[in-house]
Amino acid sequence: MEPSISPEDPRVKQFWDGYLQTIQLFRIPENAHAWYQKHVETFIKYLPAIRLLNRKPEHIEQWLAQTGRDTELEDWQFRQRVDALRLLYCHRLKVPWATDFDWSYWSSGAMRLEADHATIARTYEMIDEAVNRPENYLGKAFADIYRRFLVAIRIPDYAINTEKSYLGWINRFLYFHQNHHPEQLSEPEVASFLEDLVIKRKVASATQAQALNALVFFFAQVLERPLGKIGSYKQSTRPQRIPTVLSQDEITALFKEISGLQGFMGQLMYGTGMRVVECVRLRILDLDFAYKQIIVRDAKGKKDRGVPIPDKLSRYLQEQILKVKAQHNEDLESGFGTVFMPHALARKYPNAETELRWQYLFPASRLAQDPRSGIMRRHHIHQSALQRVIKRGSTQAGIMKRVTSHTLRHSFMYRKYCMLILQEQKSVATHLLGRGVGRFLLLQNRHTLHPCR
Repeated sequence: MEPSISPEDPRVKQFWDGYLQTIQLFRIPENAHAWYQKHVETFIKYLPAIRLLNRKPEHIEQWLAQTGRDTELEDWQFRQRVDALRLLYCHRLKVPWATDFDWSYWSSGAMRLEADHATIARTYEMIDEAVNRPENYLGKAFADIYRRFLVAIRIPDYAINTEKSYLGWINRFLYFHQNHHPEQLSEPEVASFLEDLVIKRKVASATQAQALNALVFFFAQVLERPLGKIGSYKQSTRPQRIPTVLSQDEITALFKEISGLQGFMGQLMYGTGMRVVECVRLRILDLDFAYKQIIVRDAKGKKDRGVPIPDKLSRYLQEQILKVKAQHNEDLESGFGTVFMPHALARKYPNAETELRWQYLFPASRLAQDPRSGIMRRHHIHQSALQRVIKRGSTQAGIMKRVTSHTLRHSFMYRKYCMLILQEQKSVATHLLGRGVGRFLLLQNRHTLHPCR
């Protein structure tokens, strides 16, 4: 349906002309101009008794929340609506509160989880579907071996990221020897592939080791022909790298550039040492305010662990729970409100998926279809949204170091290690840390503290 045409009132025409100039200034494609206007018109009709200039942030949140429950709306269409209001209030009307509004959360938080996302774990029953619709070289060329690979890696319940990594290396290996059937390949072909990775592709030692692990699994568990002695081949050297950590001034500058919910998530990662996926996956029941700890479930190695709740963030965590509660109640009233349940818990506790305690602490800004079941539900915010915000914030803060979301974990571990040194040898440690020796000590002891993992 084509967007409606506004009345030919001089003041109305002047308003829309100014808005058109604004979106042109930000290089919005010409074919989207009418739809940006349509979105603003819809927002105007949402609260006809309140003028645009008199509307508050909560009015925008209510409209976006209602719009986000539209099951027919694509991600890019929702982001376009957010952008239409952002340009209206930040650059056309220029109201004071617009710059502090969390536009980033509503826009980037709309990204849905992929079918192979680590949170939405694949099941053994999905093997037939994967074999029937292969999207990789192994599946297309050797369907029977691909099925054996999926069975071998999914029955022991390997992590989804391990499956994707191993499958990638197996595909590269088979494509490297594409004139041979996998049953014809053995140790010499493995050695030539690993050597090619170093000589031509210049991969790091960790990358070469990962490729070797994948091929060892492939031959032993899939082809059922365990590799013997591979023989000599050029191995990548393992250089010592000092992990990137941020100083206190750099941390302060970074968080000045990151605001809203994603800024709070970044502070939580820095204050607890959580990985980005661990942070976005948190559920309300994982927070224990009585013992001042957060339970990180199914972390690396499929192990649970506890991390302390930073005192400065405790109140904000409680406020976030209240926001999630209000949003969840509205989802329930609209006929939604379910959440993805891990493993067999959905069968064991059939009503748990609608309970508040199982909801994600950092939910997405809109509902999305579960790629496995087809159910419309609210997943957690996508980790890539937080990663982009941190990277952009470091650039805006003028930090010359390469900053990623994992840098916050490095910085947390470095700070923790420095505190241990100060407790044991306060006078010596103060002198060493002042000269920057602490980072060297952190590198030497990383096998004990695991700061980079």
